[in-house]
Amino acid sequence: MNKDSTDFDQKILTVSQLNNESKRLLNEHFLSIRVEGEISNLTTPSSGHIYFTLKDSQAQVRCAMFRSQHRRTHFKPDNGMQVIARAQVTLYEPRGDYQLVVDELEEIGDGALRRAFEALKFKLGQEGLFDARYKKSIPLLPSAIGVITSATGAAIRDVLTVLKRRFPAIPVVIYPTAVQGENAKYEITKALNTAAASGDCDLIILARGGGSLEDLWAFNEEIVARAIFACPIPIIAGIGHEIDFTIADFVSDLRAATPSAAAEHAVPDQREWQTAFQSYAWKLHQQLSRQLAQKQQKMEWLAKRLEQQHPGQKLARNAQRVDEMELRMMRAIGNLIHHHKSALAIQSAKLNQQVPSNLVNTLKMRLAHSDQRLIAALRVKLERLTQRLIQAGQNLHAYSPLTTLNRGYALVTEIKTGKVINSSTQLKEGDRIHTRLAEGSLISEVKQLSDKTYSG
Repeated sequence: MNKDSTDFDQKILTVSQLNNESKRLLNEHFLSIRVEGEISNLTTPSSGHIYFTLKDSQAQVRCAMFRSQHRRTHFKPDNGMQVIARAQVTLYEPRGDYQLVVDELEEIGDGALRRAFEALKFKLGQEGLFDARYKKSIPLLPSAIGVITSATGAAIRDVLTVLKRRFPAIPVVIYPTAVQGENAKYEITKALNTAAASGDCDLIILARGGGSLEDLWAFNEEIVARAIFACPIPIIAGIGHEIDFTIADFVSDLRAATPSAAAEHAVPDQREWQTAFQSYAWKLHQQLSRQLAQKQQKMEWLAKRLEQQHPGQKLARNAQRVDEMELRMMRAIGNLIHHHKSALAIQSAKLNQQVPSNLVNTLKMRLAHSDQRLIAALRVKLERLTQRLIQAGQNLHAYSPLTTLNRGYALVTEIKTGKVINSSTQLKEGDRIHTRLAEGSLISEVKQLSDKTYSG
């Protein structure tokens, strides 16, 4: 027995001292440990610290994680989560409870798998394995469908049931593989390569029923993802339930929510096709009926035209035309005879008018009538001329210079030129002028000129 033990045996401790000493011993003995367990009784007060119980099937321990360490945790702790806690063993003195002060939490199980999933997803995404440009088109009507799945699982029954219901005429090639376990990734990869090399199918369904992330992990393996990407045959992935996503879903050419949904996408519904075929057949029948009716109508029209071009019809039309032309000719001859008869009558009348005896009498009558008209016209003309002559004489007498001279006026002209002098400015002293009077004339010489006018 050591000295410390003897001291504790002899010494009476208070509760506070006991708890403090126990805390010291625990801290010294368990500086930093790693404990695995399931989180329960998780509480998250507003302080930012978290408190929970870490348990296994036989025991449990209280844990505290302070805000500074909690903020460095890369996931959100929750009840039921399996974790590994790096912690220091200590004692909470006020209650005397021993507990773990957690510095770091690490997920195990699904949490670790989830991180591996996200890491591989990021890696393959960066390489372009998920790009839409690499997705192959799903054939509308495959010649044969390959199914890669477990031969004994529910997925194969669901796929075959849907394929048989929707389009039973399409053959199905089954490539049985393990879909869970360590060897599943190799078997799935081998099945993909076999289907690609055989050329037995032009569409592949990669299927598995639902399960946990760990159950579906074979479809999250990199080797499987690269085999899917390298496969030249279009692949439809129907893995797990609708909420389950695997790396294979992202790499495949089409992702379906379930194996049954994958089968739905793989083949058309024969009932829809039958309905479509019936519709096409009805439309084709309608179109052929319309074309047949048009051809029938055209044939009847051509038959009528052929009948119209028949020699008998042509002869009948020509005979009718001859009759019409004969009638027209008879009418024309009758009209011509009538016209000539009328012209002959007119010419006969004209000829009768040209008989010499009749013509002489007519001319005599016309001559006598003309003589009478001529004498009357000459008499009227003579009277008109006599009246005009009398009127002209009167006008001439009224305007005659002699009449003016009789009133005491004289007509003075220049002897040399005979120009009438009507102003003294036309003369100069010594000029000789001729003066005409009413009776006789005289010649005089200008002795004196004046521009004054004298009035009687």
